This record gives sequence, structure tokens and C-alpha cells, in this order.
Amino acid sequence: MSPAEALIRRYYAAFNAADWPAMLDCLTDDIAHDINQGGRDTGIEAFRAFLGRMERSYREQLKDIVVMASADGTRAAAEYVVHGEYLADDEGLPPARGQRYVLPGGAFFEIRDGRIARVSNYYNLNDWIAQVGG
Repeated sequence: MSPAEALIRRYYAAFNAADWPAMLDCLTDDIAHDINQGGRDTGIEAFRAFLGRMERSYREQLKDIVVMASADGTRAAAEYVVHGEYLADDEGLPPARGQRYVLPGGAFFEIRDGRIARVSNYYNLNDWIAQVGG
């Protein structure tokens, strides 16, 4: 396994364990985070705030993770299936009532100095909304 693949797998293992410090340790201080169908947050503190919102509103596990990396180790991609539960209302989204969902997703990564410098997440928001009854 290449160092880039190992980094992405460590990132997702930390996500699945809800180990936010380990997840943040995979990121550069100036991390660029492209939120699905949203804007871009920049910096480790913005990412930490995002994780707080995720922890409050969602319980998720990523399964069937496939990681691919460029030969030079500067780019990577991952595909996975999200198995989740919607725990608390998230701004601009339907009300939460503990709805469960299963949703394919993916992400693209930029890697610098052995850490993730950009993560761009993608999933079908309309599919998610339909599954949670929005």
C-alpha cells in the first residue's frame, strides 16, 4: 500500500472510530474542505467545527471503502457506502427523527507533506433527503 493510500485509510479509520483527534492529525493546518453541494471551509479550526456539527447530527460508518492514489502520491480518491442515522436537525435540512440511510459517496484528496491538504466530498443530496423523508 502506498503512503497516500495508507493516509486515506487512516483518515477513514479515525472517522469510523469517531476519533476526531486522530482524524485531524491526518490534515494540514490549512486544510481546504469542500462540503458536498456547499462551500469551501479552510483551516483546521473550521474542520474541527464541522466535525462537531457532524457528531451532533449524524452517526455514520463508512463501509466498502476503496482508495486509489496517483503514482506520485499527491492525489487520491475514495469511494464508499455511508450507513448512517440522522440524530438531530441540521441547518437547512429536513427534521431529524433518527432516520437511517444508506448512501454511496466519494471524496477526492490533495496530499502535501504526508497530510491531507484538501478533501472534496460528494454524495447525492437528493437521495439522502428522500431517504430521511424530506
